[in-house]
Amino acid sequence: MGLFGKKGKGKVTKLFFVTDVHGSETTFRKFVNSGAFYGVDVLVLGGDIAGKMVVPILDLGSGRYRATIQSITHELQGDDEVAAFVKRAGKLGTYTTVVTVDEYDALEADAARVDTLYHELATERMARWIEFAEERLAGSGIRCYITGGNDDAPDILEPLTTHEGENVVACEGKAVTIDDDGHLMLSTGLSNPTPWATPREVPDEDLAATIEEIVAGHDDFSRAIFNFHAPPKDSTLDTAAELDWSTDPPKVVTSGGTPVMYGAGSAAVRAAIEKHQPLLSLHGHIHESRGQTTIGRTVAVNPGSEYGEGLLRGALVTLAGDRVENVQLTSG
Repeated sequence: MGLFGKKGKGKVTKLFFVTDVHGSETTFRKFVNSGAFYGVDVLVLGGDIAGKMVVPILDLGSGRYRATIQSITHELQGDDEVAAFVKRAGKLGTYTTVVTVDEYDALEADAARVDTLYHELATERMARWIEFAEERLAGSGIRCYITGGNDDAPDILEPLTTHEGENVVACEGKAVTIDDDGHLMLSTGLSNPTPWATPREVPDEDLAATIEEIVAGHDDFSRAIFNFHAPPKDSTLDTAAELDWSTDPPKVVTSGGTPVMYGAGSAAVRAAIEKHQPLLSLHGHIHESRGQTTIGRTVAVNPGSEYGEGLLRGALVTLAGDRVENVQLTSG
């Protein structure tokens, strides 16, 4: 019994969830710093960590450089302007490399060489981010759980999967207890098929089998958290514009001048939520489908993503035993 007969407040766990940072230096740093800013116990990054492309910075000699990003060509003079361009590209989630004219021509003629360079730069950024998170979270008591997404190739995730640090925890394909109040998080970054043939998408029936492997041996989901990158189908967390892939680039399908929308999520994920009814279900993947919904007793969340603007979309969740006390969608 609390003072003056009032019931004492029970233990709560504050969790901050983000997803789909896609290589953005600004967004990832904001995510790590959000632990202290929001006063949380747990940070969760739910996949699609890697960026999407490499922008070459052409060395023209005599301190002159040229680079094109977002269809705009930039003429750069000297190291300071190059550094400023690299920082801007990093905010957008893009990787950069300085090349000579001959090196540029060689890359342009060899797609495999470009792909190798992309993987090298993405892997290096992944390793550097993990080191940054370890240093920033040291002594804070905040643990950071990270899983890849469908866009994250296995070799790019290797710095994460082989990492053995105090503060950053790789949770892909695992069931991990995130606090001393019995909240169990089960995670996978795989997704159902997309039109883009990404590295870690699988048929929905294979995703269903993977989920069942992760949850095997657990029969009490009253304090469980599903951290599944793909959102449940037709849940409002997976609503996207339908695309016509007969054109290059693809066009948005319209009806009466209005985009045709559909549920792009996973039927396997939805079936798993309906079957097991976890306390909380965390999702991403469909950037524009930010929101919160319930499926049975399960509170499901997609914080959305605007990584290209350096904007951090997140979900601040307060858990108390077998209850979700509060969900606040954040932006900053």
